[in-house]
Amino acid sequence: MRTLTAALCLGLAGLVALPAQAAEVAVLDWRQALMETEAAQRSMNQFRNRVHDRQQEAEALGQELQGMQQRLQEEGELMAEAERRSTLEAFRQKGQRFEQLRQSLLQERQQAEQAFLEEAEPKLDQAVQRIIERHDVEVLVNPRGVVHAEGDLPDLTGEVTEILDSLY
Repeated sequence: MRTLTAALCLGLAGLVALPAQAAEVAVLDWRQALMETEAAQRSMNQFRNRVHDRQQEAEALGQELQGMQQRLQEEGELMAEAERRSTLEAFRQKGQRFEQLRQSLLQERQQAEQAFLEEAEPKLDQAVQRIIERHDVEVLVNPRGVVHAEGDLPDLTGEVTEILDSLY
């Protein structure tokens, strides 16, 4: 009977100790892995080419607005009322155009990134699955989600990028 009790205790101790064993944990910044691929670079270059003229216009307007603001601050009190009013109106109109361009470019960039992410998601899943199997990973976390680690956790981001590049 003692032998059976001892065997059961050892068996239970083994079961309890199992979850305490260290799992193979690694980190993956999936967004970085995707955005560093050649496909992402091509996609971003296409986006930049598509919006180049509007981007240039926004930059020129931004510089012009800064110059106008500086001029109004330095000379505003010395300007004739009509000149100051027309300068303020031009400043307002250019500011509105600048804001429209900025919002449009931001929205278009977000849409381009979202389209790329949706297209890349199946390939990302494949790449991550390969890495998990290759490294026998049990827990994969985002690097920004790690609160504490005794040592450096393996960062598999670069390997995922390499696999993603091979899938395109």
